[in-house]
Amino acid sequence: MKESILDVLLYLFEHYFTSDDLALSDLGLTTGDGPLMGELVAAGFSQGEVRKAFDWLDGLSRQRPAPGQPRPCGPVRIFHGMELDKLDVEARGFLLYLEQLGVLDAGQRELVLDRAIALDQDSLDLDDLKWVVLMVLFNQPGAEAAYAWMETQIFADDPEPVH
Repeated sequence: MKESILDVLLYLFEHYFTSDDLALSDLGLTTGDGPLMGELVAAGFSQGEVRKAFDWLDGLSRQRPAPGQPRPCGPVRIFHGMELDKLDVEARGFLLYLEQLGVLDAGQRELVLDRAIALDQDSLDLDDLKWVVLMVLFNQPGAEAAYAWMETQIFADDPEPVH
């Protein structure tokens, strides 16, 4: 079965990342040798994709800002190169929309872009990008309200329209 890194991440997110007290080291993600590896392989994921997902999560946790660190404000984002190739127009527009709403700041936007590019997929559509945004916000201190809003965008039957 051909699974992507995003499939592994979504599985982890839905089954393991609901606890606020959960750390990557608790699941053996930092070493890749914990019991979770066996559980994911038993669930049908390849060890290679699981290891790539663990590396992706490790990259996300290394970029987590310190509590109380001010959020950077930035200029308008111009996409180029691999970003244009990987993210369709709808996904790029959604990122800008989230920044305009204040759901993401410039630093979080860049982190979302970094993690989206790191997924090792040829392209990401809007639904894939929403999950990346949700996982990034889950990992950001002080982003609880933005996370809750983003969660409603994913799980609501009729999400707020993008203007």
